[in-house]
Amino acid sequence: MALWGTIVNAIAIIIGGLLGMMLPRISEGMKNTVMQGLGLAITVLGITMALKSNQIVLVIMSVVIGGILGELLRIEYRLEQLGNWLQSALRKGDSSTAPTSRISEGFVTCTLIYCIGAMAILGPLDGGLRHNHDILYTKSLLDGFLSIIFASTLGVGVVFSAGSVFLMQGTIALSATLIAMAFSQASLDAMIVQITAVGGILVIGVGLNILQIKKINVANMLPALVIAAIAVPLQQHFTTWFSRFY
Repeated sequence: MALWGTIVNAIAIIIGGLLGMMLPRISEGMKNTVMQGLGLAITVLGITMALKSNQIVLVIMSVVIGGILGELLRIEYRLEQLGNWLQSALRKGDSSTAPTSRISEGFVTCTLIYCIGAMAILGPLDGGLRHNHDILYTKSLLDGFLSIIFASTLGVGVVFSAGSVFLMQGTIALSATLIAMAFSQASLDAMIVQITAVGGILVIGVGLNILQIKKINVANMLPALVIAAIAVPLQQHFTTWFSRFY
């Protein structure tokens, strides 16, 4: 089921948000320990994914070209600007009471955090292409814990962000399912391997960011997924053409 991982992710956010509203404030030490554990687990998941491909040159080219495109398009900067604009617009336009403002802040803040990132793209993409939800299961653990933290301070707006997650990731998963129908099984399998490997490198970047080892602009590398998908049929076409002459 292509949407299963997305459904689990949305439920995890709802449960985490409800728990956060009932539990007392979580200590900084507890937050740091759990986040470090999740960061390590995500890094290991990324390494496992990255080792799926034996065409390392194609993987490197995809990451490099995709990173260049992402930098030229300034994807990470534009996403940050979008978040800042949404926050400013809500604060200016919300003339209601403080609790309502807090609901809006919780909804927008968590929507941006949960929907903007490599795992939010890779997870439903992998779920739609090959019905593998490991990335979204990992993301569910991360988002669920973050929901507990945010809901303890921002309130019920955190729970509502689950709807945004379901809508965005569900759309990606269903779109990936339609794309899978357009290719032969052999081509699709080869594309999945390359996308998974490139995606694994991006997931490693997410893990390093969570561990605060090094700030990596993972969003700027998202075009690498498209490059990896395009490279496979191009390589197959070139190989077929080349074999006709040699």
